[in-house]
Amino acid sequence: MSTNTPQALKLNRLLQLCSANLPVGGFSFSQGLEYAVENDWVTNVDTTQSWIELNLSVALAQTDLAVLKRLYSALIEGQEEQFNHWNELILASRESYELHMADVAMGKALVRLLNQLDNLPTDKQQVLLQIQDMSFVSAFAIAAFTFDLDLLSAQSGYCWTYIDNQVAAATKIVPLGQTQAQNLLYDLSEKVEAVVSAANLVADDEIGASLPHLAMASAWHENQYTRLFRS
Repeated sequence: MSTNTPQALKLNRLLQLCSANLPVGGFSFSQGLEYAVENDWVTNVDTTQSWIELNLSVALAQTDLAVLKRLYSALIEGQEEQFNHWNELILASRESYELHMADVAMGKALVRLLNQLDNLPTDKQQVLLQIQDMSFVSAFAIAAFTFDLDLLSAQSGYCWTYIDNQVAAATKIVPLGQTQAQNLLYDLSEKVEAVVSAANLVADDEIGASLPHLAMASAWHENQYTRLFRS
C-alpha cells in the first residue's frame, strides 16, 4: 500500500468512512436489537452494553473482522478470486434473511457512493465493484484500502461503525439518555483493541460464529407488529 498519503488526511478519510453521515443506511437497521428490546432482553444501559459487547466480541471478531483481514490481503495481492471467495463466505454466514438483506443493502449503497466520488481512484477495483451482491464488509474493505488506510485502522473503524449504529438505535428504542449513550460509546470502544487482536488470530477454518439470540431476534423482527427499524 502507498505510504504517500499524509497521516492527517488518512485520519480524516477514516472519520469520513465511519461517520454516521455516510449514506449507506446503517441507521435504518437495528441488527436484531429492536426485537430484543420488544422481548425485554434489553431493558436498560447495562443490558444494552452486554448485548452490544457480546455481538462485538463474538460475531464481529469471529466473522466480520476475521474476513475483513482476508479481504484486505486479497486487495493487496490483487487476488480477485480470493476476494470473491471471502465475500461469498461472509454473506453465507448471515443467519437470517434480515441480517443478509441489511449486509447487501449497505454494501450496495457503499459501492454506489464509491463509484460517485469524483476524485476517488477506483480504476483498479472496478471489476470487484461490479459484484452483484457485495457484503458491507467487502465494500468497507475496498473503501478503506482505496483511502490508503492500514488494516488495523480499517478494523477499528468497522468496530466503531457497528458500536455507533447500535448505540444510536438503543438511544431511540430502549430508550437511553444522551449521556448514557456517550458513556456506552466510551466503554465499548475500549474493547475494540482486544476484539481486533482476537479476530486476527482466527484461522480460516475457525471463521464463523452462531449467536442464537441474535439470529432469532433478527428473524422474529421480520414479523414484529410495530417496527421503527427496517426489516
